[in-house]
Amino acid sequence: MKIDFAGIQAFVSVAELGGFSRAARELHITQTALTRRVQKLEAYLGLRLLDRTTRSVALTAVGQGFLPKARAIVGEMSSAVGQLREMARTSSGSFTLACMSTMSARLLPLLIRNYADLHPGNRIRLLDMTSNDVREAVLNRKAELGIAIHGEAHPELNERFLFDDALVFCCHESHPFAARPRLNWKDLQGSDLIMVRGFTATRLLIEYHLLTHGVRAGNAYEVQYHSTAVNLVEAGVGCAVLPWSALGPGGRSPIRRIELVGPKVHRRVMLFTHKNASLSPSAQAFFDVVMRVSASKTPT
Repeated sequence: MKIDFAGIQAFVSVAELGGFSRAARELHITQTALTRRVQKLEAYLGLRLLDRTTRSVALTAVGQGFLPKARAIVGEMSSAVGQLREMARTSSGSFTLACMSTMSARLLPLLIRNYADLHPGNRIRLLDMTSNDVREAVLNRKAELGIAIHGEAHPELNERFLFDDALVFCCHESHPFAARPRLNWKDLQGSDLIMVRGFTATRLLIEYHLLTHGVRAGNAYEVQYHSTAVNLVEAGVGCAVLPWSALGPGGRSPIRRIELVGPKVHRRVMLFTHKNASLSPSAQAFFDVVMRVSASKTPT
């Protein structure tokens, strides 16, 4: 059933203001246009709502009974539209963000803090996922935004480059390599590496370069999350090859983050959106924060 909101609004204005001329001025339309709106509503209902002569306008019995309901419809619609306009003006609301775990452990809190300073009343629902799952969440519209590693291009995804996230060697300050400014992949021969389990892009990248350089490293610990690997390194249990972002911009004492070269390997971190989905005001505001921060603070 099609609701004639313009006709209902016109009827309420005429009833409350007592005439067509004043109601037309209130709605910023011509009196002729206002009359047509009321006539169209009455034709749709098959009932007269107003009795009008050249000198006066009066509610019919049906119009008197309908007026409270019509007022409620107009009031609710006006309130809803007002809330949407306020949302657009202030970028308020909530949204869902999908993010790979290495970002959510360290760098994401910095982004959220910047966002919260600008929009303290907004809420974020965070999905902590692998890169592949992040892309799927945005594709399936379970998340408006996604932060993940660059992958195979998809026709329904927009990708915006954020930064190159280097793979680095992480060890405790007591480790024999702790004073080294950089290491070659071959230097990791025999190291007791902590590995993050699962079919992840980072795990495959690390294993590829270890294999390419003929490196056989110990694998005494296998963990579910990068944050667990960081905690074990901090405790001096072992060492790990991790993304630079896993420790955040300031690092983490007593962990030493050592450059890996020969070659230096990067993950390209991207911000994903759906090509056919408009961002809500709150998600757009976060998008703007991410792009601004990534432009000024690029990990290497």
